[in-house]
Amino acid sequence: MTTLAEAPAPLDPTMIRGAVEARLRAFLDHQEEISGQTPELGLFTGILREQLSAGGKRIRPLFCVTGWHAVRDDPPPDAVWRTAASLELFHAFALIHDDIMDASDTRRGQPTAHRILAALHPDRPDTVGTSAAMLLGDLALGWSYELLHAPGLTDVHLRAVWETFNALRTETLIGQYLDLTGRPAADATVAWRIIRYKTSKYTIERPLQLGARLAGASARQLGALTGYALPLGEAFQLRDDLLGVFGDPAKTGKPTLDDLREGKHTVLTATALRLARPAQRRLLARCLGDPALTEHDAESVRSVLVGTGATNEIEHLIRARRTRALDALDDAPLRPTAVTLLRTLARTVTHRTT
Repeated sequence: MTTLAEAPAPLDPTMIRGAVEARLRAFLDHQEEISGQTPELGLFTGILREQLSAGGKRIRPLFCVTGWHAVRDDPPPDAVWRTAASLELFHAFALIHDDIMDASDTRRGQPTAHRILAALHPDRPDTVGTSAAMLLGDLALGWSYELLHAPGLTDVHLRAVWETFNALRTETLIGQYLDLTGRPAADATVAWRIIRYKTSKYTIERPLQLGARLAGASARQLGALTGYALPLGEAFQLRDDLLGVFGDPAKTGKPTLDDLREGKHTVLTATALRLARPAQRRLLARCLGDPALTEHDAESVRSVLVGTGATNEIEHLIRARRTRALDALDDAPLRPTAVTLLRTLARTVTHRTT
């Protein structure tokens, strides 16, 4: 019988994040060392380091390492830590390109990469800033692959990692295209598809699978993780959509006008359009997607979102999705310490203010 003294220690998210940070620092330090007489590479590395250190939550690496612990009790090998760190470089690529597409000025309370690079070229700020940031994003993508080629991976595990990582990349690009082309509508079908590709799979399911597959997960274990990941990813994004309109910019690092000005097709706006009275629907049609939207008009939109009951419905959906994710862990063939952390993370990512 296992005694209390023999029970494995609980997993520590702070320790996991710290270990991932160490891999990222070591990798970027190495890139700066080999840049030698190439100041442009040094510039890119410096900007990328700033972007990575500007308050990211390291959610994807955290889920990746937890995926390993869901299958095995022994400490993760270096290959797992490098794989987890590679997800953060991939995320940097995705955010840099996303900020270009959304014409965002800030990210996590700091200037976006294309704005930083534009300021270095005042003679052609828009052209050079955008183009150079695209190159920086491409570099982050390439470096994520480089970091992923960790020593110690067997051929079987390498195939499993590449299969999952390639799926993550493809799904993320599909989700980004849907997000780019979607317009506010009462039908939430496309909005749910955006969530599936851009958040549920990208943020939670695939990172969990990467860690679990490195640990040799069975089909039942992978299925249990998917049953947890997909509804939790939906709850995570629904909370993000609320924060994008009602959040405190000092905490989120993002202005609350951005999503409204861009006319993001979200489940929140779809719900409001479905529930709105004609006058409310006309106001939403006029304001959503207006690049010159004022704070006064934004407050009118917020009033409609609350008045129609859309925000209450989204809160209900968040609770229901979180419950579904937690229920998927009941009797799941996963290690108890990982299940405990997964339950904690489910509550953390859906109650957050950032």
